[in-house]
Amino acid sequence: MTGSGTHPPAGLPDHATDPMIRVRDAREHNLRHVDVEAPRDRIVLFTGVSGSGKSSLAFGTVYAEAQRRYLESVTPYARRLIEQVGAPKVGDITGLPPAVALRQARGGGSARSSVGTVTHLSNVLRMLFSRAGAYPPGAEHLDSDSFSPNTPIGACPHCHGLGRVHTVSEESLVPDPGLSIREGAVAAWPGAWQGKNYRDILVELGVDVDRPWSELPAEQREWILMTDEQPVVTVHPVRDAGKVARDYQGTFSSARRYVLHTYATTKSASLRARAARFLLSSPCPVCEGRRLRPEALAVRFAGRDITEMAALPLTELAEVLSGATRAGDLDAAGPPDARAEAAAALAGNLLERIRTMAELGLGYLSTDRSTATLSSGELQRLRLATQLRSGLFGVLYVLDEPSAGLHPSDTEALLEAMRRLRGAGNSLFVVEHNLDVMRQADWIVDVGPGAGEHGGRVLYSGEVAGLARVAGSATRRYLFEQADRTGDRDARRPSGWLELRGITRHNLRDLDVRFPLGTFTAVTGVSGSGKSTLVSQVLTGVVAEHLGADADDPGQLGAREGEDTGAGHEGGGGRAGPDGSTTFPGPGPDGSTPEEVVTHVAATGLEPIRRLVRVDQRPIGRTPRSNLATYTGLFDAVRRLFAATPEARRHGYDAGRFSFNVPGGRCENCQGQGSIFIEMLFLPGATAPCPVCHGARYNPETLRVTVAGRSIADVLDMTVEQARDFLREVPGAVRSLEVLSEVGLGYLRLGQPATTLSGGEAQRVKLASELQRVRRGHTLYVLDEPTSGLHPADVDLLVAQLRGLVAAGNTVVLVEHDMDVVAGTDWVIDLGPGGGEAGGRVVAAGPPHVVAGARDSATAPYLARRLARREGGRRGVAAR
Repeated sequence: MTGSGTHPPAGLPDHATDPMIRVRDAREHNLRHVDVEAPRDRIVLFTGVSGSGKSSLAFGTVYAEAQRRYLESVTPYARRLIEQVGAPKVGDITGLPPAVALRQARGGGSARSSVGTVTHLSNVLRMLFSRAGAYPPGAEHLDSDSFSPNTPIGACPHCHGLGRVHTVSEESLVPDPGLSIREGAVAAWPGAWQGKNYRDILVELGVDVDRPWSELPAEQREWILMTDEQPVVTVHPVRDAGKVARDYQGTFSSARRYVLHTYATTKSASLRARAARFLLSSPCPVCEGRRLRPEALAVRFAGRDITEMAALPLTELAEVLSGATRAGDLDAAGPPDARAEAAAALAGNLLERIRTMAELGLGYLSTDRSTATLSSGELQRLRLATQLRSGLFGVLYVLDEPSAGLHPSDTEALLEAMRRLRGAGNSLFVVEHNLDVMRQADWIVDVGPGAGEHGGRVLYSGEVAGLARVAGSATRRYLFEQADRTGDRDARRPSGWLELRGITRHNLRDLDVRFPLGTFTAVTGVSGSGKSTLVSQVLTGVVAEHLGADADDPGQLGAREGEDTGAGHEGGGGRAGPDGSTTFPGPGPDGSTPEEVVTHVAATGLEPIRRLVRVDQRPIGRTPRSNLATYTGLFDAVRRLFAATPEARRHGYDAGRFSFNVPGGRCENCQGQGSIFIEMLFLPGATAPCPVCHGARYNPETLRVTVAGRSIADVLDMTVEQARDFLREVPGAVRSLEVLSEVGLGYLRLGQPATTLSGGEAQRVKLASELQRVRRGHTLYVLDEPTSGLHPADVDLLVAQLRGLVAAGNTVVLVEHDMDVVAGTDWVIDLGPGGGEAGGRVVAAGPPHVVAGARDSATAPYLARRLARREGGRRGVAAR
């Protein structure tokens, strides 16, 4: 019997029929005892400036509570196998259904992770070949694992399923044979003491280290570079005047052994990248790069082996599967009816999955495409496509900026996918900054008004139109007033041109392109058109080769762990050819595999560029020991400040005493981490504040040293804004703090672990680290989708800083999808017209208004619309 009016059926609590998810007293991170409600079975969008608390509410509170409730039904033993986000600080949540989180993935994944493994397409494709493939006469039937390069039964035994082998040669290890060993002929060896150690060992072995390498006997050169022997030799170091050098036992390592061992075992990204410079990567000679055993490669479907099928773009794979099943292309041994039935069922399953991915604008991808080469937006849409086929009902999907990395032309496909999930009876909570997505939401929750301590409040929760009445909302101005974010300024004229000719890499085929110097340039195009390949790989590689050791690491600016204040940058590692062309090997995006030298690029106009800086959204540290203060270097000045106090001098404390990363001043119970990890037998491990220092990181003696009544732990707990006032008389810190505030990061705490920063926050920290340098001018700044994950208000702050760099005589090149940003640049290079094989060429290039009129450009109509709004806004201002 059903209830009537507003009352639920007898025996059911009120919230059982309540259409709302109600949150009471949320206190996670900076949330200030938040009460909020949002409807189920709707698309609910959470927005606000970076650091406002929207992710803390959607993910840290709502999703975390849904997961906690689910785990209560799981056995204790099983719980420890599930990644958990922890119990949230919240009073109560009612009306909460089971939840699935689709987060942004900032990392690249392993070399074995691919589009096929993420979407399970590979599983079905392997089953298709196993059940319905054409086997050679007399061949034994193979199960599906035999078609996987990630299993012992399927992987090529020579390359272990990787498809490539890494070797070295005398030419790669000794680039300049005219040098002697003492002069550094064996470039692959390390520098500093270890390199000197190897040279001293050779002296003890009777090698003439002062003779040009090319004049040494061939047999001796071969042994030095390639031997697997590791002789232990007593070394008698040369004693400098006034210094005592003791004899020691030194172990020799050939250049080949050193490079391979370093590449395989080091945890240092810079050492791994350096080792990769000396490796020669080539297709495996046994499987010819196809990663599988011969038995699996002999099986065919539609005339292709499984590696050929996996290499096809998804749209082409769908055509092949459709054609094969229609034509009955099945000639394997076995009952024809069974083969046909298996082929039809498995091919149909693949076609359905591919259709969903194509609808999300991912049809240009192939199943063997490494996830390391995908953007975080592409990865999330792959997971979204998987969920669209799951058939789940009554689930709450929590999405993290699904439009990130998405061209405006693909936004409608994303929205349609979200509507399909809603139409299937699910709810969607979406953290998002894209204004077009905001306008299509059913409900909007605006968090703010500012970031950090200035945020943490729900300013509005309701239908989108109602936000227009909330004066304190930073979102309102951009969503309803269509503010002219590009500003009214004259375009800058190029001070020169950097020309690249003959680019052939991935889907770029013999491409010629020009970049104007001294300007603000945007590279645009649909997903997969070749933007990141052109900018983040080719452009940075060529410039890095030109600059050599003077180039900043094109992979990541200023990466630091803990308090390692040395930059640790490596150059590009390419080689200049006799015709002036530049070739560059190097590790893949995840740093795992050195790629084959496939690009021969002729470059002109490089001379004005003196530095290269790439600013991306990768984390600024891999461990909680790396934080804002250590990364920017301002903590060095803070430690010196404390060491200079009378109390510290009385006890003989130097700056090292105030480091939480080395013994001495730190709390030894937690070794300076401030927390301890508790292992549990049948439950997941838990992190808790250190019971000795209570999270302060330091021992009591160190904490007794104060500056203006504040300990070193108190300073680490300050926000940038608080520290800016407290440290205003400290020259080594005030500049860093000023710049961090200018890029909108005043709410971050100095000791906040780098692992907790979002991609947008990490990128702005890197930019701030660069902006605090005194040296300016003639620098090329390269940014890949810098506005991804940023609220429009934060984008304005970022763009203002980039324009400042250009005004100082630098060049800024960014890959970008935000048409508001593109409309305000000096020059636009649009790639396309499509993705994958349908892209890879310059469709249009010129000032924004010129590209907006291009006929074959997928970007043009969206850019033209933005320029029209900009012009309309100017007329409106003039009329007022």
